[in-house]
Amino acid sequence: MRLPWTAQPERGLRDVVLPEQRLSWPRTIGIGMQHVVAMFGATFLVPTLTGFPPSTTLLFSGIGTILFLLVTGNRLPSYLGSSFAFIAPVVAASTAGGPGLALAGVVLTGALLALVGLVVQVAGTRWLTVLMPPVVSGTIVALIGFNLAPAARDSFLQAPGIATLTLLTIIVVAVAFRGIVARLSILIGVVVGYVASGLARVVDWSDVEAAAWIGLPTIQTPSVDLAQWPLLLMFVPIVLPLIAENVGHVRGVGQLIHRDLDPVAGRALIADGVATVLAGLFGGSATTTYGENIGVMSATRVFSTAAYWIAAITAILLSLSPKVGAVIAATPPGVIGGVTTALYGLIGIIGVRIWIEHRVDFSRPRNQFSAGVGLIVAIADFTINAGQVTLGGILLGTVATLVIYHLMAGIERLRGDDGVADGLQGPPAPSLSDAEPGAR
Repeated sequence: MRLPWTAQPERGLRDVVLPEQRLSWPRTIGIGMQHVVAMFGATFLVPTLTGFPPSTTLLFSGIGTILFLLVTGNRLPSYLGSSFAFIAPVVAASTAGGPGLALAGVVLTGALLALVGLVVQVAGTRWLTVLMPPVVSGTIVALIGFNLAPAARDSFLQAPGIATLTLLTIIVVAVAFRGIVARLSILIGVVVGYVASGLARVVDWSDVEAAAWIGLPTIQTPSVDLAQWPLLLMFVPIVLPLIAENVGHVRGVGQLIHRDLDPVAGRALIADGVATVLAGLFGGSATTTYGENIGVMSATRVFSTAAYWIAAITAILLSLSPKVGAVIAATPPGVIGGVTTALYGLIGIIGVRIWIEHRVDFSRPRNQFSAGVGLIVAIADFTINAGQVTLGGILLGTVATLVIYHLMAGIERLRGDDGVADGLQGPPAPSLSDAEPGAR
C-alpha cells in the first residue's frame, strides 16, 4: 500500500495522474481542497435534513474516507460523504423512537453492507448484476428520490420566496458555468439562499453565537428496545442502492483510468459498511461514495489518492469547530426547500439515467411492470401496518420491483425465452472529457 506521503514521480496535469502517483504537495493540497468543496454541500445537507449533528457527520465522513483508503489499499480514490438514501428511514425512525433508534438502523445497514462486501470479495460481482439488473437498480435509486418529494414540498412552502431564489440559483449556475463551478451549483445555491435569509433576518443566530470556535463534536449512541426492533426493517432495502452506488463508483473510476477495479469492489463495500457502522455508533450520518468527487477527478484528470487524504483530514479539522456546525444547523427551511426540490429530483433522474445508459428495453413487460409498479408504490408512499411495524413506500417499492422483475423473468424462462436481461452487458466506457458525477 502506498501512503500519500510516499514520494512518486511528478506528472503534469495534462496527463492522467493514477491513484498510486503523486503530484507536488502544493498541487495535491489544491486538488484536495476541491474535493472538500465538492463534497461539502451534500455532506452537510443530510444532517440538516435528518437532525443529526453536522460536525459529527463531518468528523465521521473524514474518518470513513481514511478507513476506505486503507481498506482498499490506496487503489480506489473516493470520498465517503453522507448518504441521501437514509433520509426517509432516519426521519421516520427518529419520529417513532428518537435518534437512538435511527442510529441503530444506520448501524444495522452498515453491518449488512459489510457482509455483502465479504460475499463479493469471495464470489465476485456477477451475482449482484443478476440480482439487480439495471432496470431494478435504476428503479430503486429513482424511487428513493421521488419518495422524498413531499418533504421537499413542505420545506418549500415555509418560505416560498427564499426557496425559489435558492432553486433558481442552482439552475442558473448549473447551466451558465462550466467545470467545477457548475458542479458546485447546489452549494452555491445554498450560500445564496442563506445570505438572502440573513438579509431578510429570518435566520436564528442564537446557537451560532453561543457555539465555541473549537471543541469536540456532539456524540450520540444508538439505542433500541425489543419492542422497537421491527421498526428497523425500513432500513434493510437501503442496502440495495448502497451496493449499486459503490459498485457503480468502482466501475466508473475503473473506466476513467482504463483499469479493471472489480477485484476491489468487495473491499469498497466492506469499507463503506464499516464506516457507516462507525458513524452510526457515535451519532454521524451514514456514508457512501460520492459522484461529485468523480466529477472533480474527471475535470482535473488527477486520481491520486493523496488528494483524498487531504480532503479527509480537512473534514476532520472542520468538524472540530462547533461554530461551523452551528452555522450549518441554522440553515433556514426555505433554503432547504429550494435545494431539496432540485436534489431529490436529481436523485430520481439518476435512476432514469441508469436505464438510459444501460439501454433498458421498456418494450418488455417485465421491465415495464417492475419499474412502473415500484415507482408508483414509492411515490404514493404506500404503507402497510403490521402491529407496531409500519412498512413505508421505499421498502415496499423496492420489494415490489425485485419480486415483480424476478417473477416475470422466471416465467419467461419457463416458457422458453432465454433472452439476456437488459443491460447486463453494461454501458459503453465514458471518456475523461464527458464523465459526469453521479448521485449518492
